[in-house]
Amino acid sequence: MDETLKDLLIVLGRVITILPLLLLVTIFMGKRAIGELPIFDFLIIITLGSLVGADIADPSIEHLFTAVALVAVALLQRGAAKLKIMNRKIGRWITFEPTVVVQDGQLLNKNLKRIRYSIDNILQLLREKDIFDVAEVQTAIIESDGSLSVLKKSEKKALTLEDLGMSGGQPALALPVIMEGDINQNILRYFSLNEGWLEEQLEKRGIKFENVFFATVNHDLELHISLKNAEGLVVPRVFH
Repeated sequence: MDETLKDLLIVLGRVITILPLLLLVTIFMGKRAIGELPIFDFLIIITLGSLVGADIADPSIEHLFTAVALVAVALLQRGAAKLKIMNRKIGRWITFEPTVVVQDGQLLNKNLKRIRYSIDNILQLLREKDIFDVAEVQTAIIESDGSLSVLKKSEKKALTLEDLGMSGGQPALALPVIMEGDINQNILRYFSLNEGWLEEQLEKRGIKFENVFFATVNHDLELHISLKNAEGLVVPRVFH
């Protein structure tokens, strides 16, 4: 019983001493390491958590060694941050490059596959930006920390109906009717449409169904299509 009590007191003492040190180390590394979490900083945070967790849970680990390891990891992170600023090549090696996933309203199939994002992932991120129709997007970029940055088309930028003295109509909501070769029958029924209408719209545009990567339809029954291999798109190269 005395041995158990001793171990409990050791663990309590480690919690009291190591967590303030962890706080100081994290503050030393800077706000970026806490908030955005690019890949390198993410690994640093995991390492710090593992060190502190092992130290608290296992009284046999030398407490001083954990403290030294925490400081060493913090110094490594600060050194890597300086190297990224001084040398862009090193910065690109230890983090992800931003990736354009939408250009001129077109979902970019190859780029989505390269970063292993699904259409659903992108649509959710767009909705979080209050965008419910991919056709409104000029350029959308997945940043190195996994967040989405969006530039809307100039004609779609915010201008309220109240500014124009007009009343509201149907919201700018477009629903996915084709996703990676699958037709969403529920969406067709919602708009009182059928596959015949869909085939007719594709035929008018000279598009074969097998070439469609993604398509949406809105309340005005306008079909917006992203092709699997869109030609003629000028996709900007985005750097850190």
